[in-house]
Amino acid sequence: MRLEGKTALVTGAASGIGKCIAETYAREGARVALVDINVDGAKAAARAIGNNAVAMRCDVTKKSDWAAAVAETLAAFGALDILVNNAGTTHVNKPMMEIGEEEFDRTFAVNVKGVFLGCQAVVPVYRKAGGGVIINIGSTAAIRPRPGTSAYAGTKGAVHTITKGLAGELAEDKIRVCAIAPVATETPLLPSFLGPKPGQREKFVASVPLGRLALVQDIANAALFLASKDAEFLTGNIVEVDGGRCV
Repeated sequence: MRLEGKTALVTGAASGIGKCIAETYAREGARVALVDINVDGAKAAARAIGNNAVAMRCDVTKKSDWAAAVAETLAAFGALDILVNNAGTTHVNKPMMEIGEEEFDRTFAVNVKGVFLGCQAVVPVYRKAGGGVIINIGSTAAIRPRPGTSAYAGTKGAVHTITKGLAGELAEDKIRVCAIAPVATETPLLPSFLGPKPGQREKFVASVPLGRLALVQDIANAALFLASKDAEFLTGNIVEVDGGRCV
């Protein structure tokens, strides 16, 4: 098993990509803390995984919640080796002039501030342990933005830049920082991302050379690789899981 003896904390783990990453890590031998603002969903997912999983509530935009989540993970498992900053949100696909200030602020708070606070929360633990892995979930929207996603794409561009900046800053501490850039993925956020116009799904699929949207397992497979020893010489990478859309 590729993550035997490792402990991971995965945010946004009650559903979608985060849940699949947590399940995949557990199958590969990791102990997993499933963190989500939807604590009931996280608890249900943890129960399904079994004794090597715990669940906790965390609003990733709050530093105190991050401190509690890391402390609970350490109390439960005695270590923390992998952080997956997956929790995210989006505004409904629409023209930039229709994106409200509250929508904008919330999208940046969750997608950017949440990632940065998560990194801050684990770095002292990693330094004490002599290293660790951070995997941030970005998006192909930051690489090939679409009309109607301007604020969301901006948040993911920030995630990619933060990833590269921290990779350079933390390398001397043996802390690897990478990001995954998924194409539109079959998750609960997909309808908001595509927007309400008829035919949007078909139009998007037509732009993907491999002819489909991403599945959550596609993203989880990349997250497994990046967390494993196989990727020990990778840091600062933005791994596109996109069926060729950004070629």
